[in-house]
Amino acid sequence: MANSKKVTAKKKIKSKKQNSFKHFIIAAGFIVFPLVVGLISSALTGDAMMSFGSLNQPPFAPPAWLFPVAWTILYLLMGVASYLIYKLKTKNRSEVRLRKAELIVYFTQLTFNFLWTILFFRFELRYFAFGWLIAMWLMILALIIMAFKNRKAAAWCLIPYLLWSTFAACLNLAVAILN
Repeated sequence: MANSKKVTAKKKIKSKKQNSFKHFIIAAGFIVFPLVVGLISSALTGDAMMSFGSLNQPPFAPPAWLFPVAWTILYLLMGVASYLIYKLKTKNRSEVRLRKAELIVYFTQLTFNFLWTILFFRFELRYFAFGWLIAMWLMILALIIMAFKNRKAAAWCLIPYLLWSTFAACLNLAVAILN
C-alpha cells in the first residue's frame, strides 16, 4: 500500500512539472510573439525607417534611439497582457465569450500595429497611416475597457501602449502635415 502511494505521489509531481513547463512555454509564446511581429514589421520597412530622421519633425519628436526601446517595452507588456487574458479561468459561457472577444481584439490590433509601420515608413502613406493608427487606438481602448472587467492586471499592462499610441498618432499627424 505504501509503495502505491509513493508511485502516485511521483506521478503527481511529474504531472505538475510537465504542466508547469507547458504553462511556461505558453507564457513565453504569448510574450515573445509581439516582439517577433514588431521585428518582422520593422524588417519589412527596409531602409525607410532610417530616412525618418531626414523628414521635417515637430518640436516634440523624441530622439531616434527612444523608439526601439519604447516599442520593446510595449511589446513585452502587450505579450504579458495577452497571456493574462488567455490564462484567466473562465467560470461560465459569458466569460469564455469575453476572453475570446478580448483575444480577437488583441490580435486584430496587433495586426494593425504590424501594418501601420509598413504603411507609414515603407509606403509613406502618412495621412492614411494616421487614420489606421486611430482605428488601432480605438481597439486598444476597447481591449483595456473589456479587460478591466476581470483582468485588471492585463488592462494596466496595456495603458502605456495606449499612451504611446496617442503620442504616436500626434507625431504621425505632425509629420504628415510638415512633409
